[in-house]
Amino acid sequence: MRFIQRIGLVGLTNILISLSSLIFIPIITKSFTTAEYGMWAQVNTTIALVPNIANLGLPFTMVRFLSAEKDKDKIRESFYPMMAVTFTSTIIICGIFIILGNPIANALFNGSMQVLYITTIISFFACMNLMLISYFRTFQQMKRYSLYQILQSYIGVFVSIYLTYAGYPIETVVLGLLTGYVAVFIIMWVPILKYLGFGSVKWSNLKEQLEFAIPTIPSNVSSWIVDSSDKYIIGIFAGPIAVGCYSPGYALGSILLMFLTPFAVLLPAVLPEPYEKGDIKQVDTYLNYSMKYYLLLTVPAAVGMSVLSKPLLLVITTPEIALGGYMITPLVCLGALFMGMYGITNNILILDKNTKLLGKLWIVVAISNIVLNIILVPYLGIIGAGFATLLCYILAFVVTAVASKKLMKLPFNLKEMLKIIIASGIMGVIIYLINPNRILGIILAILIGIVIYFVIIFLLKGISKKEIQLFKDLI
Repeated sequence: MRFIQRIGLVGLTNILISLSSLIFIPIITKSFTTAEYGMWAQVNTTIALVPNIANLGLPFTMVRFLSAEKDKDKIRESFYPMMAVTFTSTIIICGIFIILGNPIANALFNGSMQVLYITTIISFFACMNLMLISYFRTFQQMKRYSLYQILQSYIGVFVSIYLTYAGYPIETVVLGLLTGYVAVFIIMWVPILKYLGFGSVKWSNLKEQLEFAIPTIPSNVSSWIVDSSDKYIIGIFAGPIAVGCYSPGYALGSILLMFLTPFAVLLPAVLPEPYEKGDIKQVDTYLNYSMKYYLLLTVPAAVGMSVLSKPLLLVITTPEIALGGYMITPLVCLGALFMGMYGITNNILILDKNTKLLGKLWIVVAISNIVLNIILVPYLGIIGAGFATLLCYILAFVVTAVASKKLMKLPFNLKEMLKIIIASGIMGVIIYLINPNRILGIILAILIGIVIYFVIIFLLKGISKKEIQLFKDLI
């Protein structure tokens, strides 16, 4: 029950975070040119990249090694060395960005060195904040974890909105993002320092932790490559306007990953304890419920988002962007489904500490993504980038499922999956027939679709009475 409540809390958090990015899309796309919006998208893409390298896999390592630890002194002995290593590696990478500033600014930010410097500073705080937020995730302080995530997103968005309406150029609007990261960085240190205080540290623990962490770097970077590098390649081959058309459709489809985040956050912190005790049945229960709830929410959302992609983009962006990028959303939605199934299934390999396999897998996936983008984008444009992303997510899921099956039963119930697909398909057909074209019509279509979907699920007995009671208790 407590696990489900935490899933609900983190799920609500990610809905709010996703909404924060959607709130700003209509404002920025209608206040700046498509090319300037493309530059904004490149800023966010770069900020997402740096922590995947600079953190050396230590945020996830903290979760794996310290989640069961209760001794404050032992936590402090490992936490501060991890922070020190992350700080050092982040400074080095940010320094490289500054040294190579001119070519990077020309390639990504239309030659703006101001945007490059601001992006570099934001990237530094993004790395530090990821470690600090991981502390609260590790010890399952989910209320604080959720609050800090929301504050980081909304402070940045609201400041950026103010700067936009105040008439500042895009180069200054980027500063809005920085305010959110700096404010939350300061706020998070207060409870951590209050609890841990200062004292001895144990650098010798780093050897084992880095042996676990380093192999995850290729996985983290490769995941970013699959998720975001397509914007770089589109920018090189088709220019910033194409990036501007691609990004909103991609953002709309990738919203579905918010359904994965609660499980990706909680499962690595919850599963190690029963696994170490040999309680495989409890591990299976967590994984099976996680997969079912993920598919129960994500499959209908993917169908609905795909059907409504064009009218949604027409409402929140410009006709140029909407007509140029609405076909991206269905491809990204389908890819997000496979990515979510991968994100739950890979916990089996993580429990087995087989991070090397995941690292190798994502190196292959990343290389495949780059090659596919280079081949497809010049001929199919941004649609080619969407197909490349979809194929790579499918590859990641299939390989992980095959490897995990050798260790543990996979968390899939084909009968329940079929019920979800049938209910989602019927719902999608009805929304398509409604064919809304204004915001009120879209909202009405979504509400009708939700009702139809859950009525069919109940009729097909896709949710048990026990699960209905769990949802009631959660609410």
